[in-house]
Amino acid sequence: MSSSSCSLSPSLRSRLFNSSATRFLVPPARLNQCRSRCEMNRRSFAFRGILASGVSITGSSLATEPTQGMERLPFKPEGYNFWTWRGHKIHYVVQGEGLPIVLIHGFGASSYHWRYNIPELAKKYKVYAVDLLGFGWSEKALIEYDAMVWRDQVVDFLKEIVKEPAVLVGNSLGGFTALVAAVGFPDQVVGLALLNSAGQFGNPNEKMDEPEESILQKFVLKPLKEVFQRVVLGFLFWQAKQPARIESVLKSVYINTSNVDDYLVESITMPAADPNAGEVYYRLMTRFMLNQSKYTLNSALSELRCPLLLLWGDLDPWVGPAKANRIKEFYPNSTLVNLKAGHCPHDEVPELVNKSLMDWLSSLKPEASLQTL
Repeated sequence: MSSSSCSLSPSLRSRLFNSSATRFLVPPARLNQCRSRCEMNRRSFAFRGILASGVSITGSSLATEPTQGMERLPFKPEGYNFWTWRGHKIHYVVQGEGLPIVLIHGFGASSYHWRYNIPELAKKYKVYAVDLLGFGWSEKALIEYDAMVWRDQVVDFLKEIVKEPAVLVGNSLGGFTALVAAVGFPDQVVGLALLNSAGQFGNPNEKMDEPEESILQKFVLKPLKEVFQRVVLGFLFWQAKQPARIESVLKSVYINTSNVDDYLVESITMPAADPNAGEVYYRLMTRFMLNQSKYTLNSALSELRCPLLLLWGDLDPWVGPAKANRIKEFYPNSTLVNLKAGHCPHDEVPELVNKSLMDWLSSLKPEASLQTL
């Protein structure tokens, strides 16, 4: 992996978002400077797009009233419910009765990002929204993060908390997590909905072999690089969690910025104040990203066995409609709904997402879906 001084290169986002996710980390002027200086190997930064984007997936502004009179999940600084998973505290919200729906947030967000979806969906379904380990009100565990950690968390959440067949719904990183969880536990997932999902299509002809480290690289260059990374990423974490920075970035990815409000900024700044948050950010930005190229959309979709709904914000500056079209082409048992929204359509146009999701859910037959698995 190259030095993190160039970690703001356009290649950071190309494998997942195929667009300008690095805006979360650096102002445009500095980004342009880095573009001219840094040319990175695409493979080594497979997941940087989602990581860079997720730091500020939700944000703040001046608006404080619920959008268009919609019911909104009350913000509770102390959280809602907690579950112990592998010795770690996991936060989740649950409301309603009926077929279980599990909502999974994106990188840097939390269950509160589903604030306008939970109350509406709960009128007909039993809705869960879970905070992934390391995010939101869940514990900032000092572990070696990997995409399969969150997959295992969701699978165990289905086993221990939900305890019956459910539908998984995920945005951004939460979308990819929902996908691999659906593949990992097909007997309990009867439907999957992805909203501007993270993940990349792999190239079967691309070799994964990495050159063996020399003594100089292992004992001199690598330790120096880690020290430098810690300094740079420490500054970037401090910058990314500032309310003003969050607000400006959110306004660049929400086409309609009316829902970029103070409710959301607090849902970001509170978890970011955790004493371990900086170290978790460092581990995610370095170790987690280096091991993601083996987890591809095509490998996961080839094993998926349930109906798929794609709710896609076509104006997303990171993940455009071409990706949704490619997923639909690869996995025919899918329904695509295009929305005039950005990266987080569930929060930007919640009324449209709720309607589309409920229309699709009403067409599912859980018993029949399970029998065909």
